Amino acid sequence: MISYELGVEDLADTRFTFSPINETVLSLRVLRDPGVHALHLPWRRTVLEQLDPADVNLLLLLVGPRLTLPDFLTPRPAVFAPSFDDELPGLLATPVDVIRRDVAAAYTPSQPPASLRADDDRDIAALRDRIGAALRRYWTIAIEPVWPQIRLILEADMTYRARQLAVGGARLLFADMHPHVHWRDGVLSIDRMISDFRVASAGRGLLLIPSVFAHKPAGPVTADMPPSLTYPSRGVATLWAPPAPNPAALASLVGPAKARLLGLLGEPLSTAEIARRVGVSPSAVSQTLQVLHDSGLVTRARSGRQVLYRRTTLGDQLLR
Repeated sequence: MISYELGVEDLADTRFTFSPINETVLSLRVLRDPGVHALHLPWRRTVLEQLDPADVNLLLLLVGPRLTLPDFLTPRPAVFAPSFDDELPGLLATPVDVIRRDVAAAYTPSQPPASLRADDDRDIAALRDRIGAALRRYWTIAIEPVWPQIRLILEADMTYRARQLAVGGARLLFADMHPHVHWRDGVLSIDRMISDFRVASAGRGLLLIPSVFAHKPAGPVTADMPPSLTYPSRGVATLWAPPAPNPAALASLVGPAKARLLGLLGEPLSTAEIARRVGVSPSAVSQTLQVLHDSGLVTRARSGRQVLYRRTTLGDQLLR
């Protein structure tokens, strides 16, 4: 359990922020263990199709057996709403002894894999640079395209929490944050933490960081770090829900037949199955599928004696 004794000055200096690099790193847990947050499975499937396997192998090694992450990968935001480019240089400047300590802590009580261990400081520095480069590529592919939607969710959560604080004080602010978070008699407690300490904030305030990829609350690993709490954001269930498409508008753009097939191909289907569902001949379906495939709106792959068609990411975007 982590406990913070918060005085009047600490509550007065309680602030919210969010962190692109923290979200990027926390999302690695979803790649490592899809059961952590089932709501992110559609995103996970799409992302894994685009990532370099070498980057995936390196980044997933950073997630410990208990889904712990080296603390240097999730730095405390220095300003409100920093950009990824604001935060990455700080990560790349992490001292090598801190990297060794944090990697070892993430794997405790086991040993980190050999590829994350080195005696020579230059090897650790080189590892840090490889991690930074892989995170940069991962951010560009996996998080940056959906960052506007993620940011909206985080900002909505902060607006809600600010209102809770205004209406009911600290008790209401923390009341529905998470079952592991408790506020009582001026002490904020976070249950079921790997770390175990109780500290007085002593005027250092409290930084609250909502996250769409956090599956439970998390605080700093050590008691000497400034008080902060990363917690699961409200509204995550709406993050990947596509806006309701307007079939009439799409039909006007690409024609009724193509629009209907695009609507069906959210799952892999054969030509015969599509023809059965729409009530036309397989040859007519094949002609339409060929046009959609040539336009990059559907993809196809052989499965035994059948060819299965499915909407591409471009097709998803057009449908939305």
